[in-house]
Amino acid sequence: MAANIRLDRRRARVRRALKRAANGRPRLSVFRSSMHIYAQVIDDTNGRTVAAASSIDKDLRKSLPKGSDVKAAEAVGKLVAERAVKAGVKDVIFDRGSYIYHGRVKALADAAREAGLSF
Repeated sequence: MAANIRLDRRRARVRRALKRAANGRPRLSVFRSSMHIYAQVIDDTNGRTVAAASSIDKDLRKSLPKGSDVKAAEAVGKLVAERAVKAGVKDVIFDRGSYIYHGRVKALADAAREAGLSF
């Protein structure tokens, strides 16, 4: 089985479980590339993005030496949580996609929790 097929299946499996457990809560979705990390809070009932942040935001880009390390993930997690709380969202469900909850993904989640999101 090709690697992309396995990743797609894992992503679909995680999303299926999230939809059952969400109970109308928005989801905090994470995308991790080799160069940057992105996070967005998505309201699936209305089909819109409530808040988003990434390591390529102008505010973060100046203060981070690179966008692909744990420090960048922590900064993005804190920023997306602040923007979500400002938009009125406090309870979310964490969507790790096809990524293992470890390293940058875990750092982003922990920083978002510390900044005010609960999941």
